Amino acid sequence: MSAPADNLTAAHAEVKAEIARTDTKTALLLAFLGGVLAGAWSVARDLPPNLAACIVGGLGLSLLVSAAGLLLHSVRPNLHGQNGFPLWATLTAEEITTAATGRDLAADIAGLSRLAVAKFTSLRRAIDLTYAGGALLIVSALITAGGAR
Repeated sequence: MSAPADNLTAAHAEVKAEIARTDTKTALLLAFLGGVLAGAWSVARDLPPNLAACIVGGLGLSLLVSAAGLLLHSVRPNLHGQNGFPLWATLTAEEITTAATGRDLAADIAGLSRLAVAKFTSLRRAIDLTYAGGALLIVSALITAGGAR
């Protein structure tokens, strides 16, 4: 292979690895959010009702649910058949050989890079919502603790 072809292959592998890392981070954050939501519900269920704490805590839980929705959207499979597995699944063996032979690796890198940026953006927004939701849950807990005295 030539140096430009090697560089394209390396860039292609790098973008695919970044997508995989983002999906792994997304899965971990989804699991964390599930635990936080379950824990917050368990704790809040046993506390005495406090209107201010309920409002702030409800907003915090809403932000955490929104973050989970963003994360789920970022890992939602694209089954339009434009790129990747769904495209290959619709082709015969001969058509796959023809498509693989004429494959434009640079265009594939550009498409995967756009996908990676979209995933990164969703993950970043979900993390920001998780911070905000967690902060509101802490404020809610402080309101409850202050009102219990």
